[in-house]
Amino acid sequence: MLSVIRADGTAERQALRLLRSRSGEVDREVTAVVTQIIETVRQKGDAALKQYAQQFDGVVPAQMEVPKEEIQKALSTADKDFIGALRRAQENIAAFHARQKQQSFLDAQPNGVILGQRVRGLRRVGLYVPGGTAAYPSSVLMNAVPARIAGVGELIMVTPPDKNGKANPDILAAAAIAGIDRVFLAGGAQAVAALAYGTETIPPVDKIVGPGNIYVATAKKLLYGQVDIDMIAGPSEILVVADETADPVYLAADLMSQAEHDRLASAILLCTSEPIAQKTIEEMERQSLALSRREIILDSLENFGAVIVCQDLEQMVELANEIAPEHLEVMIQNPLEMVGRFENAGSVFLGRFSPEPLGDYFAGPNHVLPTSGTARFFSPLSVDSFVKRSSFIYYTEEALRAAAKDIVTIAEREGLTAHANAITVRF
Repeated sequence: MLSVIRADGTAERQALRLLRSRSGEVDREVTAVVTQIIETVRQKGDAALKQYAQQFDGVVPAQMEVPKEEIQKALSTADKDFIGALRRAQENIAAFHARQKQQSFLDAQPNGVILGQRVRGLRRVGLYVPGGTAAYPSSVLMNAVPARIAGVGELIMVTPPDKNGKANPDILAAAAIAGIDRVFLAGGAQAVAALAYGTETIPPVDKIVGPGNIYVATAKKLLYGQVDIDMIAGPSEILVVADETADPVYLAADLMSQAEHDRLASAILLCTSEPIAQKTIEEMERQSLALSRREIILDSLENFGAVIVCQDLEQMVELANEIAPEHLEVMIQNPLEMVGRFENAGSVFLGRFSPEPLGDYFAGPNHVLPTSGTARFFSPLSVDSFVKRSSFIYYTEEALRAAAKDIVTIAEREGLTAHANAITVRF
C-alpha cells in the first residue's frame, strides 16, 4: 500500500511534489465544453437547462422548482435519528458562526466629520448541491447557515434531479432545516450558469457557493466576475502530525476518512517514530478490508498518500506549514501547546479525540476549506463570505477647508488636476 519515507531533505520533497501535481491546469477540453454550456444557457435560458437535463441527467423534471410542500414532506418523513443529528449539527454550526458576525460602525469626530462602515448581507446567494451518490446534506448546512447569519436576503439552491426527476430527499430535508428559500432541479455547469445569468425560472444571484465536479468547478471559475464565488476547491486532503504517543489505529482511520472522498484525495502522515509509521500502514491495510470505498481509498493512498518519518517535531511543523493542508490533525502528547505553531491550515484538529469527521459534520467550524496549499492565503467559508461592506463620509465645510491644501497637493502631484479642482472650487 505505502512505504515509509525517511525525511532527509530530498526524499520528502519528492513525495510532496505529488500533492502539488493534483492541482494542475484544468483540462482544455473541459474548459471548452463548459464555455459552450455557459453561453448556451445565457442565450436560451430554461430551454437550454431542459436540453442539458435530458443530455446529462437522462430526465427532464416535470417542473423545475421543487414545491415547498415536497420540501416539508422530505423533512417530516425522513429518519428521525438523521433529522435529530442534522438539527444538533445545525445548532453547533450556528453557534460558532454567530460569533463571526461583524457590526456596522459610525465614528463621529469632534470637528463634525462623520465616518463609518455599513456591513450587510448579500441580496441573493445560490448554493450548488450535488445529488445522487455524492449527496452531502452536511454541505447544505455548512453553506446555508453562515449565509443566514450574515443576513442574506434570499437563498437559492440548485441540485440535479435523480432518474425519476426528483431531488434527493436528504438534501431537501437539510434545505428545510437550513432555511433555504427556493430549490430548483438543475445540475452541472448549466445550473451554475443559470444562477449567474438567471433564466425565465431561476433568478440570478450575487454569489455561488457549494461543491461540485470538475465541470461545476470550471463553470464557477469562468463565471467569477459575473458573480462572486466561494473558492476554487480541489480534491480533499488531510495531513496528520503524530509523535510516538499517537495510536496507529486512530491514525489509519483518520487518514482513510479523507482518502475515501476521491481517487485524487491526499492523505499524508508526518511522524517522529518509524514503528508508529509501520503500524499505521498495517492498520490501513487491515481496516480498509471492511470499508465500502476500499478501492477508492487504495488508489488515493497509492497515488497521493505518504508516510514520512521526520527527525523531530520542529521538522514536522516546518513541513506542515509548507504543505498548508485543508485538514490538519495534531496527534501529539500536548497538542494545545502547539496550536500557535501551525500557520497554514484550513482547519486544525487537536488531540486523539478530535478526528476530522467531527469537523465535517458536527463541531461547528465550517467544513468548506481551502485546498491545494491555498490555506497560505485563503480562509474557510464564514459569515464574512456572505456580506459586503461600504464606507461613508460626511465632512463639514470647516473640516474640508482644513484638509483642502493636503488633498490638492497630492492630486496635483499625481497630475489629476480635475481632482484638485473639485476641492478648490469650493473655496
